[in-house]
Amino acid sequence: MDTNQSQDSCKYSLTPRHIPPQNIINRLSRREIYGAMRPGTQFHVAREFHQNVFPNFTIVNVEKPPCFLRKFSPDGYHFIAFSSDQTSLEIYEYRGSSAAADLVDGCKGEYIGNESDQKSDYIRSKVFERFFKLKYTVNVAQSGEQLNRECSLFTDDGRYVIVGSAAYIPDDLRPHFYEIYTNNEAVTPNPRSPLEDYSLHLVDLQAGRLCDTRTFKVDKIFLSHNQGLYLYKDTLAVLSVQHQTIHIFQLIDGMFINVRTIGRFCYEDDDFLLSSALPQATGSNVYRPFRDATINSLKHRLLVFLFKRAKHISDTMKNPYELRKFYQYFDQFKALRMWKMQLLDENHLLVKYAGEDVVTLKATEPNSQSSFFVVYNIFSAEVLAVYENTSEELLQLFENFCDLFRNAKLHSESQFTCSPSNNIYAR
Repeated sequence: MDTNQSQDSCKYSLTPRHIPPQNIINRLSRREIYGAMRPGTQFHVAREFHQNVFPNFTIVNVEKPPCFLRKFSPDGYHFIAFSSDQTSLEIYEYRGSSAAADLVDGCKGEYIGNESDQKSDYIRSKVFERFFKLKYTVNVAQSGEQLNRECSLFTDDGRYVIVGSAAYIPDDLRPHFYEIYTNNEAVTPNPRSPLEDYSLHLVDLQAGRLCDTRTFKVDKIFLSHNQGLYLYKDTLAVLSVQHQTIHIFQLIDGMFINVRTIGRFCYEDDDFLLSSALPQATGSNVYRPFRDATINSLKHRLLVFLFKRAKHISDTMKNPYELRKFYQYFDQFKALRMWKMQLLDENHLLVKYAGEDVVTLKATEPNSQSSFFVVYNIFSAEVLAVYENTSEELLQLFENFCDLFRNAKLHSESQFTCSPSNNIYAR
């Protein structure tokens, strides 16, 4: 064989990939001693644990207490469930994967199916209480309210959980007109979107007690799947669809602290300034915000932003088309209502606006209707950006920075990359 050909083949040969030790003892020991070898890789090292230790046995049709199982706390120490009557929160302590080791000792195969022999029935009846020990039962919902099984938010430290409850308002106890229409942005309820009385409860998982409760009477808040709530660190935002108001709370020492209410007003002292300019109410002559002739503060800031953007484009292009289009669709912009919202961080809100038929669930296909996404600074009361739901710029932002829309940060300040689309931006 020619010497030159031999050297060329060696030069272009593939370098064998380094394979770490596969012995489970060595891998667990190395993970415990060295941890993350490179900065910013601690989350990936934590994920690799399941490459070493993973579930290898399954038990089917496990008997559980008469309750609705929900989910684990972020730290993994507690598991919550709702009582069968949906009025209490049951807090279980997770006892670890080895709690049922003696129970399944000697079992053959990889699972216990639907066999009805004595040993299988005994394991199915006992395995839940081995893994989960009932620690507390906290009576939460009162006055006829029921907990929403799909509503629960944990604080980052895993100590507190926020749950929501609601009570239907019967037809023979219809609320007063001005309780339904508290401002000139309030929507008109209909049978598809009935009004209810809501409560948010803050429960201490470690002490097993109800710490604080906030009530929202004659309202419409989407509790299912936490649609109307958003928790970012210790800041909680609650969207009242009926009254078109966003309530901002801060969680401090197990209490809901009122920060501000955004909607009719944007600053805390706006109400005081307005009341000083209004005539004093005497007797039955009570001033009703529903009769406001002016546009409320949040909607006014949205319209001002759209006007300034249209004027800037018209002046730059020396073409009045954009400004004319703003005037053409002014009434549609004014008729928009808040549908959904979320916190981007402690200072910024992302609010989705849509037509009233969409907000009140009258539209048959709400996602096909036109809507707008508004980025709003809470403390400067400023609209920073507005995107239509067909915006390519918004699509590009979501594709490249989607973790920034999903509250993906954990206890550290480093960003936990949980999607492949934005790894390049989160290094």
